Amino acid sequence: MRGFTFLVLAAVAGVGFITITPKAEAQVNVEIGVAPVCPYGYYDVAPYNCAPTGYYGPEWFNGDGFIGAGPWFHGASDFQGNVNNRLHPDHGYKGPTPKRGEKPEASKRVDSAHFQGNEARDGRGHVAEGKK
Repeated sequence: MRGFTFLVLAAVAGVGFITITPKAEAQVNVEIGVAPVCPYGYYDVAPYNCAPTGYYGPEWFNGDGFIGAGPWFHGASDFQGNVNNRLHPDHGYKGPTPKRGEKPEASKRVDSAHFQGNEARDGRGHVAEGKK
């Protein structure tokens, strides 16, 4: 009988601990701020520096406005656009890049006839499957 009483008391104590234990809630808060204002778009990886003209193909632009990349991209989930990854620092590019807030130069406008893309990506920085 003592064993049964001990078991009942242990169960009651366990239930008591469960009901008074504070509930742990996981919360993730990511502040990404506003997208950089870059004349020819920005790289799709942190620190999201401005990309030079020719990095993005014309499908990344709506008129003169860059449609976005990285965490600011809210386009279609099946979007794929071409990039010239030779103009990315991760691929050895050390050339000039525009500063944030600079205005695009009309002479540097990228069009389909002059764009030299070598990789297709989605707006979130992922290489499009089978297009590397």
